[in-house]
Amino acid sequence: MIGRCLRALLASLLFLAVALLAADEAAADKPRLTARPQGLLRGDLTLTALDEKAAFAFSQAAIGRTVGDFVLLDRDGQPVELSRYRGKPLLVNFIYTACFQVCPTTTRNLQKALENTVNVMGADRFNVISIGFNQPFDSPAALKDFSRQYGIDLPNWNFLSPAPAIVDELTTQFGFRFVATTAGFDHLNQVTMVDAEGRIARQVYGEKFTAQDLAEPLKVLITGSAIPPEMGTLQEIMQRVRIICSVYDPLTGKYRTDYSLYFMFAGFLTFVCFMIYLSINFWKNRRRDEPGAR
Repeated sequence: MIGRCLRALLASLLFLAVALLAADEAAADKPRLTARPQGLLRGDLTLTALDEKAAFAFSQAAIGRTVGDFVLLDRDGQPVELSRYRGKPLLVNFIYTACFQVCPTTTRNLQKALENTVNVMGADRFNVISIGFNQPFDSPAALKDFSRQYGIDLPNWNFLSPAPAIVDELTTQFGFRFVATTAGFDHLNQVTMVDAEGRIARQVYGEKFTAQDLAEPLKVLITGSAIPPEMGTLQEIMQRVRIICSVYDPLTGKYRTDYSLYFMFAGFLTFVCFMIYLSINFWKNRRRDEPGAR
């Protein structure tokens, strides 16, 4: 009797251990919505935390909003109007250069996800900007050092510094919230996707980004935007077909061309042409059989 109870107890403990391990793995795989700054705190200070639920709702409420025409400074101190990015999809994330853990990790993961996306879709199809929100410390020089330190060299990626007076309005427009703490900033891990007309179309969250997270909605934004006047219509259409026919391969973590879609498209065109041919022949034969037809 005691032996059965002991075995039952051991089985229960084993089941509990497995359940806890599975919960830990699930928590590890879940995207971290909020960046919690790390560092030593004085015992007499209290860490102010961001209300994650309210910040998420605030972020989602920005979807559909048209971004205003703010003027920021690039890494060389030259003014850049956000309106210059109209006409192409735009990815926007907020960082602060004094961050030594979350922001660098998020930036590097974003770069890895975008490298293959650029190769498939082309750097001229969309733009990326990182905005330093910790003013006046995230100066153009600080952003230049940050981008150089972490090897951000994609041709369509810029780092911009806003004036301190517009930080609150700018971050509100994008639905981005942050709280100053004794160890840095508590903020959302957020990438905002803006369409070619300057409207916020999607918010993507987490520290880890894959090509699938960004490229799939980017494909929709690119193919749905107007054809640029400087591009030939046929050439542009063919480029968009190529983008649509790219698929994400989870084994390699990269995008590749799915040639089966080309064959399906060719088969559909062949079927349409065949039906048109049959319709024309049917119409000719019917005309020939009509009374009085020569």
